Amino acid sequence: MEDIDNEPDEYSGPSKSQLKREMTDLQRLGAELVTLSKDRLAKINMPERLRDALLDAQRFTKHEAIRRQMQYIGKIMRDVDAAPLRAALDEISGVSKAATVRQHQLERLRTHLMEDETAFSDLARDYPAADIQHLRQLRRNAIKDAAQNKPPRAYRELFRELRELQEQPGREDEVGTGAS
Repeated sequence: MEDIDNEPDEYSGPSKSQLKREMTDLQRLGAELVTLSKDRLAKINMPERLRDALLDAQRFTKHEAIRRQMQYIGKIMRDVDAAPLRAALDEISGVSKAATVRQHQLERLRTHLMEDETAFSDLARDYPAADIQHLRQLRRNAIKDAAQNKPPRAYRELFRELRELQEQPGREDEVGTGAS
């Protein structure tokens, strides 16, 4: 007689349902990426093919064209490591703790600059490329706006300038408050 193997089938990888869930998650991630502006997309490290597909999806207006493009984006994303993309999206949306910490540090730095003009010397030391004169002008304008009960336009602009300084390439360390 023949020897018949009665052992159960070996594990052959994730189930079809699991694979479908993973592909749907990738499509959702792609849909979130499509909602970003071109500038934000440019800051995220991703393959050029994916970036082009995302920009194409933003151009489309017809429902069926968008649906097909989203499926295409999901297909491209199968070959891309989604973890860095998810982390970048979390950072942009402010979900990550690191982004929240940086936000609070920038707010403390702005408050410190508003209270003490000598803090600009620390800022100049930490950020040699900073336009200190422009930042001082924003501080003066913010103080003037507050005294006249105007909207805090210059105060917000000061924050934006500080954030741009922090995001400059080569600046990996965190922003300090200057008051240790």
